[in-house]
Amino acid sequence: MSFNTDPTLFINSPLSNAPLNSDDFYQALVNAMGVGVLAVNTSGMTILANKSARENFGAYPGIHLNDVLPELWPKVVQRLRKHTHSIEVSVRGGEANYLVRVSPILLDKEQVGAVCVFVESTGLEEMAMQMQTFQELTSELGAIINSSSDGLWICDSQANVLRINPASERINHIKAEDVVGHNMRDLVAEGVFDKSATLEVLRTGNVANMLQQREGRKLILTGTPVFDTAGRLIRVVVSERDITEIDILQRELEEQEAMKDQFRHHMIEKQQVELESHRVIARSPVMLKALHQAIKVSTVDSSVLILGESGVGKGLIADLIHKNSLRAKKPLIKINCGAIPESLIESELFGYEKGAFTGAQAGGKPGYFELADGGTLFLDEIAELPLSSQVKLLRFLEDGRITRLGGTNGRTVDVRILAATHRNLEEMVSQGKFRLDLYYRLKVIPIYVPSVRERKDCILPLIHHYIDFFGTKTGIKKRLTRAASDILMSYPYPGNVRELMNICERLVVMSEMELIDLKDLPGDIVARVEETGKASMAWPEEMSLQQAIDSVERNVLAQAVERYGNQCRMAEVLGVNQSTIARKLKKYGLT
Repeated sequence: MSFNTDPTLFINSPLSNAPLNSDDFYQALVNAMGVGVLAVNTSGMTILANKSARENFGAYPGIHLNDVLPELWPKVVQRLRKHTHSIEVSVRGGEANYLVRVSPILLDKEQVGAVCVFVESTGLEEMAMQMQTFQELTSELGAIINSSSDGLWICDSQANVLRINPASERINHIKAEDVVGHNMRDLVAEGVFDKSATLEVLRTGNVANMLQQREGRKLILTGTPVFDTAGRLIRVVVSERDITEIDILQRELEEQEAMKDQFRHHMIEKQQVELESHRVIARSPVMLKALHQAIKVSTVDSSVLILGESGVGKGLIADLIHKNSLRAKKPLIKINCGAIPESLIESELFGYEKGAFTGAQAGGKPGYFELADGGTLFLDEIAELPLSSQVKLLRFLEDGRITRLGGTNGRTVDVRILAATHRNLEEMVSQGKFRLDLYYRLKVIPIYVPSVRERKDCILPLIHHYIDFFGTKTGIKKRLTRAASDILMSYPYPGNVRELMNICERLVVMSEMELIDLKDLPGDIVARVEETGKASMAWPEEMSLQQAIDSVERNVLAQAVERYGNQCRMAEVLGVNQSTIARKLKKYGLT
């Protein structure tokens, strides 16, 4: 087939005086088109191709379409067979995608071929992809809005409701179809809402916050304006949060905090009364040294380990440290680790969360560490602390954080630790009953409190103090005879100050007369003193006075060596210089 029916035909060009051949004219015409054009006969042979078709697909007259565009030829064949109207197909040419419109060529109503017009579609496909991405983002945004636990209202610049999410339907007990399309002014006027954050935003042009009551629920509303690029307000987004449960929880926390503060207040009052009722009396050098150490360490926050026999007054040393510290206005909480069952010690010290164990309080319970926050925690009889609790105490000493029993989140508390024991912790460490690392953490500053028999100079002042104290308390004035005082001075007090206090209270309450004499003293005390006195006064007749003195001195030194082990400690207890101790030990062969 040829479009040139008359090869001698010439056409005058309007742009040139030169004659133009019809083939050249038609070729120039199709080349001038901004799209690719090619025509094929019914056999698929290319009979016409413009410049774009030749450059992009290599389609020249005389080349079969299947050789250059194999994906297009089957579509053209389908078009030729079915005699349908124009169809559009997509093909790939070079590095671009094209949308091809295939139309029939008719000559005297006979189909003699087809013409294919190629329009590059890469831009259209990119637009389609962007549209798909936009649709996906819109769908994702809708899913986010609908899944939000907070209620969301979206209104236009005229306060017309455009959308609400399911959470808002639930919070306000309404259906979206009942409010979408309505104006917020009308909804307020009808009493559906008592006030509107949307209207406040439209009035001020700024973020608006307000509280709203809805059927016994308390809501907090936050309205946020949305502006376009020109700065015009186009939307208002209002978020709603039901704070009823939060409000209830806040009140419970405030009540618990008030109870905790009240407990702390009572603890402070109690410890003040206790401090006033117990004077620290020191006359002996060893006791004066312990008090001096206590006053000195009160100015710092280091852990203190108070050592000494039961009843020597380790708790009074803890009182003294706390009273002279910067924490004096905060609570000093005293815990006897040996008085709490092992199964409860951890929950008592560190507290527990709701449901931590059977019988646990519904809201959980703060432990002594939390109650002592800002103050001091005195752990008496620390040697009785179970190993599991020792681990948690060590962790607190390392990072200042505790975790309630049954809880997962730690909390920081500001607590100073004072610990005390009458046990030999080093021996317990060697036996695996006490952690070595905890021992060294506690023993940053050790203070030894001497027993009553080590502080002879303190005994009589202590007796007089407690006789007066219990006399004032009972309204009975009492005093001691010289003989009674001598017996009480000679008694060794194995129960230390605690035993001395009990004896004094017994004497004040039980004696009939104002003057307390030998007959008023407990029989076992008098018998023990007399027996000890006879033993100490007995010596062989052949022994000289000097020999008796040397014998007593040697026995005292031998007992001191056995009890204290080093010369410095012996010198402190016996009230002499260390050089004197060394000389006398050498004299009696005790070195």
